[in-house]
Amino acid sequence: MTKQRFLLTWIFALLLVVPFVAAACGGDDDDTTPEATGTAASTPTTAASPSPEPTKIGGSMILATTTSTQDSGLLDVLVPIFEKQTGVEVKVIAVGTGAALEMSAKGDADVALTHALTSEKKYVDSGDLVEGQLVMHNDFIVVGPKDDPAKVKGATDLNAAMAAIAPVGPFISRGDNSGTHTKELALWKAAGIDVATVKNREETGQGMGATLNVADQKKGYTLTDRATYLALKKNLALEVVFEGAAPLLNIYHVYVVNPEKHSGVKAAQARAFVAFMVAPETQAVIEEFGKAEFGESLFVPDAGKKVEDLGK
Repeated sequence: MTKQRFLLTWIFALLLVVPFVAAACGGDDDDTTPEATGTAASTPTTAASPSPEPTKIGGSMILATTTSTQDSGLLDVLVPIFEKQTGVEVKVIAVGTGAALEMSAKGDADVALTHALTSEKKYVDSGDLVEGQLVMHNDFIVVGPKDDPAKVKGATDLNAAMAAIAPVGPFISRGDNSGTHTKELALWKAAGIDVATVKNREETGQGMGATLNVADQKKGYTLTDRATYLALKKNLALEVVFEGAAPLLNIYHVYVVNPEKHSGVKAAQARAFVAFMVAPETQAVIEEFGKAEFGESLFVPDAGKKVEDLGK
């Protein structure tokens, strides 16, 4: 009997204690406590972790961006991280910067990631793009066939390099109003060359990856961002023939499409993406991107910096 009484006493005590333990462990993090409502909390909650993930926003958004961020593979790394952290489904539309900016101006995107500061300014001034943040940079390079018929590798400066290509060609241009296309036109102008006089200059009207493939097939020259070239280099016979000049800096900003001007914009999701792109953890991922495969980062993280200080 003594043994049975002991067991019954122990079980009874346990039944008394368990509800209090469950109540203590099951409380919500908000101010709605059992004392306030007069009833015990009945919905189980997940215990708080030492490093909680960002608040799940959910929903979806459209990211208008350049082909270079897509072709380089960077977005294949970053977008899944953002989606996991926030629960936001991202639809990426990779086009030229000009097209991405036009999408933003029409309210057909929620956030824009682009690399043509002069072009971007127009849309910032018009109020279509707001809350812009400097994200990263890499650089443009001139690539061409291994035998370098225009002898660009011997050029003393960027203007001389463009002048060497002009009478020889072929030069393959994106011709798509992208940031790269805009930069190419600026380089011809700076060198005092009318694009109409460039021998066998051809416009593809396509993204960077496709344009590199055309240049490769036609043994021509083209202007490309370094990230896309390195990502596709193993399939190309093209080589870097000119690099390193200050005008070749390639700077990326991220913007929220103004929800006050475009009522359909997913403002919360867009702002979350902007914050994500400049967060220290994301910047660290950007800094490491490409190092394992190419021995160098494809992009330089720039959050918190000033444009005028880049490349120094």
